[in-house]
Amino acid sequence: MTESTSWLDIISQPWSWYVSGAAITLVVFLNNWLGKRFGISGSYEVACSLLGAGKKISFFKRDLKGDIWIIAFVLGSILGGYIASQYLTSDQAVVISESTIAYLNELGIAYPDADTRGLGMVPDTIFNLSSPKGILLAVLGGLLVGFGSRYGRGCTSGHAINGLAHFQLPSLVTVIGFFIGGLLMVHFIFPWLNAL
Repeated sequence: MTESTSWLDIISQPWSWYVSGAAITLVVFLNNWLGKRFGISGSYEVACSLLGAGKKISFFKRDLKGDIWIIAFVLGSILGGYIASQYLTSDQAVVISESTIAYLNELGIAYPDADTRGLGMVPDTIFNLSSPKGILLAVLGGLLVGFGSRYGRGCTSGHAINGLAHFQLPSLVTVIGFFIGGLLMVHFIFPWLNAL
């Protein structure tokens, strides 16, 4: 680290896969050590319980004393996301393959130019919250992800990180489903959404 390079400059740059992988491994290890399961989808149940859904639906009746860590995790994720988006942005584009860039250009999506404008790694031609289409896609996508996470009894982080680390067959089947869904999205639904 040179004199002109600060810690802020270092942590605001894209991290290598092995740094992120080691951090995820540490989180899974700590969760196992504490007897917890890593995953964010359980926070939906906790939020519904906090909002009083347990009074009408027994599924949401929970003892929230054991769920304080989920609430802290979600609040920390929101705070961390805010700090990262406001103070740790980088003008470096996320490194993706040339074939992916060419494919996106065929669809009329300029990427990774969005990153160099400081907009993150979401193509703003489709997911733009200043347009009715972008708002509709965000709301519909959020509902589908929330429903799918609970119906699948876990989210991508719960199944792919925690479930596979415990050699759980249902998690393997679910992760295969995630990949199939991702392929369908990229090759069929994504081009259709862009054409709208």
